[in-house]
Amino acid sequence: MRLQPIVTPRFALAAVTLVLALAQPAPAQSAYETDLEFALRELPKKCATLIASKDIDWKKVEKEFAKAAKDVESDQEHWVLLTRLLARLNDGHAEVHTTDKTANLTWPQPEGGAPVGCGMFWCRSGKKILVKTVYGDAVKSGIEAGWEVVKVDDVPVQKWLAARVAKLRDTQSFSTDHQAFFTACHWGLAEPAGSTVGYEFKDEKGSKRKKNITFSRGNPVPWGPAVFPAELKGSDDVRFTLLPSGFGYVHVRRCKGDLPRQIDEALTVVGSAKGLILDFRANGGGGFDHDDFMGRFVPKGTTLSFGKSYASTGASPYGGPIVVIVDAGCRSAGETGAGIFKEDGRAFMIGESLTAGMSAQKTEIELPSGLFKLYVSTGSNKGRFNGGKGIEGIGVVPHEIVEYDAKDLAAGVDTLIRRAEALLAKFPQNDVPYRAE
Repeated sequence: MRLQPIVTPRFALAAVTLVLALAQPAPAQSAYETDLEFALRELPKKCATLIASKDIDWKKVEKEFAKAAKDVESDQEHWVLLTRLLARLNDGHAEVHTTDKTANLTWPQPEGGAPVGCGMFWCRSGKKILVKTVYGDAVKSGIEAGWEVVKVDDVPVQKWLAARVAKLRDTQSFSTDHQAFFTACHWGLAEPAGSTVGYEFKDEKGSKRKKNITFSRGNPVPWGPAVFPAELKGSDDVRFTLLPSGFGYVHVRRCKGDLPRQIDEALTVVGSAKGLILDFRANGGGGFDHDDFMGRFVPKGTTLSFGKSYASTGASPYGGPIVVIVDAGCRSAGETGAGIFKEDGRAFMIGESLTAGMSAQKTEIELPSGLFKLYVSTGSNKGRFNGGKGIEGIGVVPHEIVEYDAKDLAAGVDTLIRRAEALLAKFPQNDVPYRAE
């Protein structure tokens, strides 16, 4: 006799359910999931050179974001997720561009509203964090430049800054660590208007000072020097003056297309100086003719040829010694503009740090949904810099790192301008091939 298998009703129902489930098509991907899969596949192709040079673990990035799009429910959330993805490229230029489909989309505001400045900028000096600049709410609270920052809301300042850098890096892309730190000490100090933050400082005598700041409407954008020289002329882009020391001073805040013409205007005032300071701190970049710009600093009838060749240009080109000042707020075209002076042998460069390290060729990647485009870097600019490595992910390296001095800041003196004047008085000719007129 042949035995028949016993099939219980429960087993039969389960079997039928399994068969039906296997017969059903997989749920269709959302447009957000398709975009993310595409981005995770295309970015390591387009950005391969820089991903390798920056030692980015793309497998780790894929693991972090592979399933994230499943939880996205709106175009705005999609925008945020893609922005977080690009932040993993460590590319200061990387950003998500909207399209016609998302032109009216707005970035989500943090709880409490848009952040505003606290009236302070900070800097690192040795192992200390100093108040570099005070204005607005910080001045009203009695805070002074040169004080050491000890705690923020009872958290040791180094720990607070590390947490702030990590928070910024989740949604912002920085080409270098020093660029991220600089940002934390400027834009990163902002909080929503109405917020109150408690700070602990040490003053110039080492006494503890506790101060609270209630944020109102301060601008957190860095402006360059800790202390500007008096009686500056010019525009917001290029300002200039003759210093009491007899040296000329030019702050190049932005590199607009007409930068060479603006330099001509500056040289009509400072061109007779026995030495010149070109200050590129907090230069936000732009676009300009590098050769035409550099030609303003090559004597008439001559050519500068220690690196790339530059012919003299402009009505009254300057031929004297030059010291260039930079910081990690000097970005993109600002880095190339400042960098050619050092790299091509025209000037001595000092800086609070290296420049931001965000200077590269860019491309735009269209996503399948048509909702956004990814703007990313593909290769470093100025390949002859840094021994053939270029600028992206490194920055321009000054001849000399000069940190701010607390006593200078307290006295209203910019340490780097003071150092530049000292260098012009006794120029380090062994480090600069150019021989000044």
